[in-house]
Amino acid sequence: MKNAHAEAAAAPIQVARRPAGRLADYVALAKPRLNVLVVASSAAGYYLGSPSTPQLTPMALAVGGTALVAGGAAVLNQVYERDTDALMMRTRRRPLPDHRVGIDEARAFGIALAAAGIAVLSLSANLLAALVAAATLVIYLAVYTPLKRRSALSTLVGAVPGALPPLIGWTAGRGALDTGGWTLFAIVFLWQIPHFMAIAWIYRDDYRRAGFPMLPVVEPDGARTGRQALLYALALVPVSLLPALVGVSGLVYFWCALVLGVMFLALTARFAAVRSEGRARALFYGSLLYLPLIWAVMILDH
Repeated sequence: MKNAHAEAAAAPIQVARRPAGRLADYVALAKPRLNVLVVASSAAGYYLGSPSTPQLTPMALAVGGTALVAGGAAVLNQVYERDTDALMMRTRRRPLPDHRVGIDEARAFGIALAAAGIAVLSLSANLLAALVAAATLVIYLAVYTPLKRRSALSTLVGAVPGALPPLIGWTAGRGALDTGGWTLFAIVFLWQIPHFMAIAWIYRDDYRRAGFPMLPVVEPDGARTGRQALLYALALVPVSLLPALVGVSGLVYFWCALVLGVMFLALTARFAAVRSEGRARALFYGSLLYLPLIWAVMILDH
């Protein structure tokens, strides 16, 4: 029986694929489903940062530019991690480890997407927004991606580029980096840690197989994983109230954010107390509900 490394190294015979299949592979490389929250966060940032009611076309261009940069980052990340993706059950059928797309093709596609996104932001919004997007790309690919193979601290580092999309949107709409934009960044930064810890626990065997030193891998009992998730969820509660205090939203948002934050904290506390897969999945799905709800209430009470 072949081991995982032998299976990863044995590339299947290439066959001609229908254009629709090729297109689907390129779409999959850009991870559109995973980037939905990026798009939503960027759109929320643009709307909230605009000094007046934003016009639809400039807003769509700015959000589209952010989505292109995120898609390019996703493609280039998969180029770098194609070997480890081949070792993980949940990623081994991606286009690169499955040899459905060539490495050079994928690299060129990722660079084209990222460059197009930065150009769109520069031309349709402002240079500052384009620079924030470029910084997001650099931190994600040059710092976070290689650090994943070396240290559990990569989760914290990866939360930085993950929290920059609302700041890109804010900067595109407002033309400045100020307190309101940084509060949006802080909310997403803190939210990501419980979200990532839940994912890391659910897929800890995959991460172990690929050699990623995630917290549930280096400490199998999960005590630190639970504490990290709980610490950041606890910090998120007061930080999520800041938009009401700095004038981004009002009292309706304040009370809704407080309720949502306490509910999210309760899910995290349950997981921290007993690190079961069921509680990790409840936290994961709760995190996917929390962020869109926060944006929706913040926008409605803007």
